[in-house]
Amino acid sequence: MHKHHSALGLATTLSNAARGIDIAKHGPVQPVTLIRPHAASRAARFFVEKFPGRSMYAVKANPSPALLQILWESGITHYDVASIAEVRLVARTLPGATLCFMHPVKAEEAIEEAYFTHGVRVFSLDSIEELEKIVRATREAQDLTLCVRLRVSSEHSKLSLASKFGAAPGETKALLFAARQAADALGICFHVGSQAMTPEAYANAMERVRAAIVEAAVTVDVIDVGGGFPSTYPGMEPPPLDRYFETIGRAFESLPVSYSSELWCEPGRALCAEYSSLVVRVERRRGNELYINDGAYGALFDAAHIGWRFPVELLREPDSHARDMEFSFYGPTCDDMDHMAGPFLLPADTRAGDYIEIGMLGAYGCAMRTAFNGFGSDETVVVADEPMASLYTTDEREVASNVVTL
Repeated sequence: MHKHHSALGLATTLSNAARGIDIAKHGPVQPVTLIRPHAASRAARFFVEKFPGRSMYAVKANPSPALLQILWESGITHYDVASIAEVRLVARTLPGATLCFMHPVKAEEAIEEAYFTHGVRVFSLDSIEELEKIVRATREAQDLTLCVRLRVSSEHSKLSLASKFGAAPGETKALLFAARQAADALGICFHVGSQAMTPEAYANAMERVRAAIVEAAVTVDVIDVGGGFPSTYPGMEPPPLDRYFETIGRAFESLPVSYSSELWCEPGRALCAEYSSLVVRVERRRGNELYINDGAYGALFDAAHIGWRFPVELLREPDSHARDMEFSFYGPTCDDMDHMAGPFLLPADTRAGDYIEIGMLGAYGCAMRTAFNGFGSDETVVVADEPMASLYTTDEREVASNVVTL
């Protein structure tokens, strides 16, 4: 794995390689993933120090073992896993981590292995059937923390998670009562949807939690507000995360729960979005369309399939002085669906052979990659510069000597 000080420095190296200088070593034809360990570490420390409870990382956002290690070293000790493969991955990578199996519908065999082989004691559920499955698979274990997932609104989020999982209001009373009988510790969890753009999303969900507790009249030991904590993208600039934490803290303090109850959250995107970006090469320009060497079946799944806009920057020395214009991207496969509409703002003189950095791809970018049509690259470079956008940077930038090396 190579190391560079910045994305621009890497692009200059790649451009030189394209002109025949050390091309065998640098291989600029394929996309290159840039990782910024210091950015992930900073995000983790922010949650550990400022969230008024326990933060556990949602592994699905980016399951890279190197990232898991960085988060662990930065204070994240609990991990939200959604499959037995994620259970095995985290158990193997971080033997001391606490794993919480937060997918509400699990294979009985996965529950059994998680409990008896990997020491998982925290499980979520949203139905009586799932509760019965957990009890059977763990052989009526007496040390379970069971988190009942409530269905809440995703109206304030960019991606809804309101239709697939969660107990509806008419189902929660009986489910909470039954889970209380089977659990050593009873929790309530929810998910407001991905990229929640206002703290009000959590305030509203906490009112749903309050109503469920009052109706069921049970003692609750854990409140898990799930994920949904945002990152910043073009056209999506959320309020500071401190405001989310303050809103959640106030709502939690007002709930009728046990005096010793715990507050949890499950950040995914917010911990890893700034961790990596992608350097791509323009292979062709057709009007305002750029053909690049990564796309919908690579790290840009979200850009293609849900219209997500990522920050972009032309990496060229000297800088272009052309005005910005709106571009769309085509990826490298033979599929018309390999199209990212954007718009992505780049200098009007962007041309074939140029390199572009696409930022904020640490969340879901590498996790969604395929090798469709034979395209893709595993080349990764560690860089010490700042991410293209950040909710965590301050006026005093961290110096390169603080960068975690892999």
